[in-house]
Amino acid sequence: MPKQPVSVWILGDQLLENHPALQAAEREHGREQVHIVMIESDERIHQLPYQRQKLVLLLSAMRHYADELRSSGYEVDYICTSSFADGLKQHLKQRHSTHLYTMAASEYDARTIQEKHLESAIGVPTTLLPNSQFLVEQFNPHPETGSKHYIMENFYRQMRKHFNVLMDGPDEPAGGKWNYDAMNREPLPKKLDFPEKPSYKPDKITNEVIKLVEGMRHGVGNIQNFDLAVTRENANDALERFVNERLREFGPYEDAMSSQESELFHSQLSLYVNIGLLDPMDMIRQAEKAYNDGSVPLNSAEGFIRQILGWREYMYWQYWQLMPDLKTTNTWGGKRAMPLMFWNGETEMNCVSHVSKRVLETGYSNHIERLMIVCNFCLLAGIRPYDVAEWFLACYFDAYDWVVLPNVIGMGLNADGGRIATKPYISSANYINKMSNYCSECHYSPKERTGEKACPYNLLYWDFLAQNEELLRSNPRLGPNVLGLRNISEQERKAIHQQAVAFLDHLKYYEGKAKDETLQQYAEVKTTSRARKR
Repeated sequence: MPKQPVSVWILGDQLLENHPALQAAEREHGREQVHIVMIESDERIHQLPYQRQKLVLLLSAMRHYADELRSSGYEVDYICTSSFADGLKQHLKQRHSTHLYTMAASEYDARTIQEKHLESAIGVPTTLLPNSQFLVEQFNPHPETGSKHYIMENFYRQMRKHFNVLMDGPDEPAGGKWNYDAMNREPLPKKLDFPEKPSYKPDKITNEVIKLVEGMRHGVGNIQNFDLAVTRENANDALERFVNERLREFGPYEDAMSSQESELFHSQLSLYVNIGLLDPMDMIRQAEKAYNDGSVPLNSAEGFIRQILGWREYMYWQYWQLMPDLKTTNTWGGKRAMPLMFWNGETEMNCVSHVSKRVLETGYSNHIERLMIVCNFCLLAGIRPYDVAEWFLACYFDAYDWVVLPNVIGMGLNADGGRIATKPYISSANYINKMSNYCSECHYSPKERTGEKACPYNLLYWDFLAQNEELLRSNPRLGPNVLGLRNISEQERKAIHQQAVAFLDHLKYYEGKAKDETLQQYAEVKTTSRARKR
């Protein structure tokens, strides 16, 4: 019986050096029978008003990956069309494929389609391979016990032990401590030199994508200075440069913020590992080696490794524990839409203005700005959790469903009833003033709780504590915060509440007719026909 052709569908965030679906198809049928399909879907591209650099990064990386496969001898159909379904049907018909191999998507909706609807939609048998982009797919540190709560620290320690990362023995962490977070909370000194950011000049493929994205009416930000890595070679160069040039100082200033610098000593590698150009264990081992070689201190190596082996893996694990309910959970009852100032940066709040404009223009801000400026404000202001998540999904170049929903809705907004984080991460302006220079250049005062110059973070923070005093008092980690209310008279509480309500009522929101018109302009303009191949 003659061998029959088969196909492998590789998703846009699965740009792996060793792809399980491709390996399985080749192993079972031989390379000469394997045809790869990759699809640029207009439907997906226009789902949200995405940050334009994010689109260029993803589309250019996909096209470079297709060429990487071709240079290795594979046949690749790269199809640009209206939807994934149309692209698959077109490819399967042309190639006469009798079987489709693909790897499980990292996102719930896409994986549900793969598991329940894909085979019937395309009319050929489908083999779905397990996702290999996450270490927790290899080892589950928390077998089913019926417990609803499993904190990140315990998860992280089990992962360290299992993968033997920064360990001096089977149960002994390097240096005698599991966590050096207490050493990693230094504000930036006034004078500090930062390494030059890695920059990669756009090649012919990237310039073609830039031209394509420039022609799309939807989206935010500009792409005039696009210089991100779009190949595996350049992504690995960015990793090497981070380890050699930034990792040493990463730890102490991990939580710092600055109006002048966006990257500080952060790696900006999440965008590459999240689409498969970098391997998470390789990142971990390079940081571990730098510590073992004596080139970086333990607190910096451990802090970076915890972001990957701890937070990244924990968020993915929690995502699959909590979906699909995570999309709709709203413990604190937020009812307001996303404030328009996050979409345009127009506000007298200096930190919000800087961070929003930075994100809109570049697709990036560091994790502490995401947590303590954006999410902190949105929780205190009663913003609908999924509205906040959609803003993150649209604007951040490393944002995908599996990381945004647990990070934003769970940790940042505490809207999941405390499943992911043991307390709401809320603060007054005092924290922002301590960890950044934003307040020194702001219209508002971080020291005042009421009055014309009172920082909105102060108004909203103290009003949130007052309105939820009994509930917050029951949380041991927030008890000290609530005790601060003892120093506020009933008259001042009333003044704070009135001014907080007035501030929120005065804000413009991204909703109603304005939202419909904006989405019409940004998200619903679709190319009449992009059906073609590269």
